[in-house]
Amino acid sequence: MLRAAMSTERKDFLRDIIDADLAAGRVPGRRVATRFPPEPNGYLHIGHAKSICLNFGLARDYGGTCNLRYDDTNPTKEDVEYVTSIEADVRWLGFAPTEVLYASDTFGRMYDLAVKLVQDGKAYVCSLNEEEIRAYRGTLSEPGRPCPGRARSIEDNLDLFARMRAGEFPDGAHVLRARIDLAAANMKMRDPLLYRIRHAHHHRTGDAWCIYPMYDYAHPLEDAFEAITHSICTLEFENNRELYDWVIEHTGAGQANGPRQYEFARLNIDYTVMSKRKLLDLVTRGLVSGWDDPRMPTIAGMRRRGYRPEAIRAFCDLIGVAKNNSVVDLGKLEFCVRDDLNKSAPRAMAVLRPLRVVVSNAAEGEPRELAIERDDFQVEPEKGFLRLAPGRVVRLRHGGCVVCDGVVHAADGSVREVHVRVLPETRGGGDPAGEVKVWGVLHWVALADAATAEVRLYDRLFAVPRPDEDGDFVQHLNPRSLEVLTGCLVDRALANAEVGSRWQFERLGYFAVDPVDSRPGKLVWNRIVGLRETVVTAAAGAADKGADRKAKDKDKDKDKAGSAQETGPDDKATVKLRPPKRSKAEFRAEARVRDAELAAAFARLQGLGLSADEADLLTGERATAALFEAAVAAGGKPAALARLIINELPRALGDREVAALRFGGAELAELCDMIDAGTVSGAVAKDVLSRMVESGGQPRELVVGLTQVSDDGALESLVEAALAANAGKVAEYKAGKTGLIGFFVGAVVKASGGRANAQKVKELLTKRLG
Repeated sequence: MLRAAMSTERKDFLRDIIDADLAAGRVPGRRVATRFPPEPNGYLHIGHAKSICLNFGLARDYGGTCNLRYDDTNPTKEDVEYVTSIEADVRWLGFAPTEVLYASDTFGRMYDLAVKLVQDGKAYVCSLNEEEIRAYRGTLSEPGRPCPGRARSIEDNLDLFARMRAGEFPDGAHVLRARIDLAAANMKMRDPLLYRIRHAHHHRTGDAWCIYPMYDYAHPLEDAFEAITHSICTLEFENNRELYDWVIEHTGAGQANGPRQYEFARLNIDYTVMSKRKLLDLVTRGLVSGWDDPRMPTIAGMRRRGYRPEAIRAFCDLIGVAKNNSVVDLGKLEFCVRDDLNKSAPRAMAVLRPLRVVVSNAAEGEPRELAIERDDFQVEPEKGFLRLAPGRVVRLRHGGCVVCDGVVHAADGSVREVHVRVLPETRGGGDPAGEVKVWGVLHWVALADAATAEVRLYDRLFAVPRPDEDGDFVQHLNPRSLEVLTGCLVDRALANAEVGSRWQFERLGYFAVDPVDSRPGKLVWNRIVGLRETVVTAAAGAADKGADRKAKDKDKDKDKAGSAQETGPDDKATVKLRPPKRSKAEFRAEARVRDAELAAAFARLQGLGLSADEADLLTGERATAALFEAAVAAGGKPAALARLIINELPRALGDREVAALRFGGAELAELCDMIDAGTVSGAVAKDVLSRMVESGGQPRELVVGLTQVSDDGALESLVEAALAANAGKVAEYKAGKTGLIGFFVGAVVKASGGRANAQKVKELLTKRLG
């Protein structure tokens, strides 16, 4: 079945591959089959969410199937708890697996195929230990050495492998290895391990097995058993693809046009670690409350914090599918969460740090005592403070304006309560009489109608963008990632809010009722996300004064503009309306820091006479840099090539990747030469470039029928037609408005379908117009 109709057409390189496979008849039964294959050795995180959305999304778009399959081949790290949590996460995200399968259900078939490999002389038992195997494998510049077991007879290998299966040997005594190529450039192909001994209880098979298949052996077989057509995995498995194909071919497990592996860039987010091993470390050391701690990047943690699945799916759509690894701004995820909650969360008022306010002239039906945020009052207001102070007037949200008449201090000198009176003319939303200045709008809660609650203010778990870059990621934990407030006041209507329900607390952010620790009459609220992007400290333990000052300045600007409607996320004054992102220049600079070859190319290009800006744009990733240098090597002029690649190639590419181009530097150099020689106009060159991107080919062949028109006779009729159609502008030109020459040139070039030589046209027009 071809791709199902969609409300919005989505394209990426994986969908291009599937389209091509369907068109070429490489998909058995024209049924696209994908799978999501987690190892049940931890909870899923946001990176897995991207893979879930991708694999299930492909199956949905093409009317195919997607299995949830557990790669449960390592019993020492797996647990039923993880199995249960994984399926719950997949279904919470909104996806229903076609089947729920386990690698362990096919252990018998895998073993039989391994025996077949031994019988065929393609596998053998090795008795080296782990360290020795590593030493015998060689290096990138030196081939590996055969281990003593490689010379064993087939009969001896079959005997040893059967005894391994029977449990005669301890862990580590032997392994089963594929016999491939000890001199292979790809280290994965130097006789990789297929089976190892593990005397461990398996959560499904119990003690039935004491040998377990390695991932690189089991994974392709599982795909073959399930008739998967497109095995989508992340880039770190790119080198494994050759072994993937070897296993399927030599075991005979796959059908014709059987499973094929394709790689995409994994998700990396700043201020986050995405390793299950490191996340487990946080849990086991008690640095977080568990896998579902709302600060964790796990799907369980995000669900508990209050994220909706719609927001996570929107985030995965926003970042798209790419071939090159990059780091995504965490602010983009927070933007998607805000955007989703803005449309779904009802509003209410709450006060997190209450200060008692007494209204001296409260009318009947108006609250006499209420609470405002303690931070919204200052006895001696500092410069730029735009809230309540003695003698000042503020508006109470959804109410009238009040003026502060008095302050009552506690014994320690702190403010215990504030006395105010209502300006009568402002009841019902009216404005104060005269030239009275309103200093801001405050949210509040009537004490008589308030319920107490605990509120947990969550922030980013790490204080630096790359917490695991220097190895010791724990030292970068953000000490301000959680602040617990008790004695908070919420509107009584929220006292019985449903567990898990999400609300916007006006001026404060979005909050959800914690599903674990909340109890009837004692609600615990989690801050999901603020109304605007927040910044954490770059040095653990130090206050980010710059960020605080910046936030205060924003508040000042907002109030100076007379914003009496300080409400929620649809208020442009209080929330970002587009996802925050670093500039492309920052990403290019970061790529050169990580990649020495790109940094060297940046220097080489400037040595060719390009400006630093041009060199920067050409060396943001390897494919573009390589294309440019290959074109220069083919004789292209650096400056002209730079203009073509920087200005025109991105338009022709669209959503495609440079690495996927069907032409190289020689073709690009040829096109540049044709432009310089005047063989093609700029418009024709763009057309040729688009054709090259679409289907490849040689520029001189593609340009047939598109060559530039430079013949005077052929152009004169077009010139006469343009002048006759624009008699009014001809008169303006002759009256002195000579700048219209560009208009006429454009009209002629357009009429020629972009083929007219613009310089020739200008000469003819100037001569004709006098």
